[in-house]
Amino acid sequence: MTLIVFPAHSSVKDSGIPWIGRIPTHWNVENPKWMFFHRKARARKGEQQLAATQKYGVIPQDHFMEKESRRVTQVFLDFDILKHVERGDFVMSMRSFQGGLEFSDYTGCVSSAYVAIQPGDRVHSPFFKYLFKSSRYIEALQATSNLVRDGQALRFDNFTMVPLPVVPIVEQRAIAALLDEKCAKVDEAVRIKDEQIALLRERRQILVQLAVTRGLNPNASMKDSGIDWIGQVPSHWEVKRNFVLFREMKVSGNVDLPVLSVSIHNGVSSEELSDEENIRSIIKIEDRTAYMEVKVGDVAYNMMRAWQGGIGAVSVHGMVSPAYVVARPTAVLAADYFELLYRCPAFIRQMDSSSKGITDFRKRLYWDDFKNLMTLVPPRDEQAAIVQHIAEISKKIGDAVSIKEQQIATLREYKTSLIDATVTGKIKVG
Repeated sequence: MTLIVFPAHSSVKDSGIPWIGRIPTHWNVENPKWMFFHRKARARKGEQQLAATQKYGVIPQDHFMEKESRRVTQVFLDFDILKHVERGDFVMSMRSFQGGLEFSDYTGCVSSAYVAIQPGDRVHSPFFKYLFKSSRYIEALQATSNLVRDGQALRFDNFTMVPLPVVPIVEQRAIAALLDEKCAKVDEAVRIKDEQIALLRERRQILVQLAVTRGLNPNASMKDSGIDWIGQVPSHWEVKRNFVLFREMKVSGNVDLPVLSVSIHNGVSSEELSDEENIRSIIKIEDRTAYMEVKVGDVAYNMMRAWQGGIGAVSVHGMVSPAYVVARPTAVLAADYFELLYRCPAFIRQMDSSSKGITDFRKRLYWDDFKNLMTLVPPRDEQAAIVQHIAEISKKIGDAVSIKEQQIATLREYKTSLIDATVTGKIKVG
């Protein structure tokens, strides 16, 4: 899509408010308490319960659970602990310091931890829907409290500490209509590029699966592997159980070695996580004595995440969590080939079905089960050729994905800038 540059107002003045900056001379600035009201009404019996979300705005809890495929806490007694919300209201939650205020398209009730904000007569809610999600407003709201980082909720007082522009109602409507149109076009362009990225990644996965299960020679004679999930394979390939190819290793690591992780997205890491990443992942390592050594060419997997693809080849000398299994080749082979094979959806399903546990998040794939899985074994030179082939494909597809991601970033930056500029009067609308 073409990114349009809009004209500026011919006559402007200093608003005196840092987050707003210069505004058209016919605009003013006021304390929000003269434009909005703190709605304190209790919920009415039988009202639908709403969820305030940054992703969807304020929507019925039933809709949220359907979209996210997970349940949320609902109130069945003592409705008066909830707060009433009217359609067109705004809701402030503990997360508003991160993503602004949420607009409600529904009448219902919300948690007592939220703040319901009722617009006054001079407010066109769709205009403020954009303003309250603008990056500059969110920064200003963050500056009203040092307590949010400690889990303290934002209050109506925080809301009234951020002065707002007073814009003629006709102009509010025009700005909201423009942003509806332009943002919809940006969102559609982003959606298309996201789909293109998904197709590129799907294409890579198809090519990987073909290469690791059929080889690179389309004219090779084939045979039945005897394994349902594998099907036909090149006639000169072998099918073996993992215990023929690998043995389990439980060698204690050296405290000087980096601690590596296994991701369901990227396999085995090539370096230790930073302190920041460790803290964010809540896996700060204090005692390394139980960790196991891994060597280049090993295959390691997370017993609890193997059913999701948490497996990979080791590329650096290090050590891993005792919750992982380390499999060392019994002969010379290309571990990277087996990572590609093991991370294919068909093989992941085999690891899933062999994992033990009552529920998904209690599943474990133990060595005694992994070692009995059937594995395709091409000749060593073909293993290396397949790895090289997939590396070249991955590079091309990765480059194409990077271009699409940069285009998406540019579109989103444009959308953010357009909203910020429009709601603070930096461009002329109408």
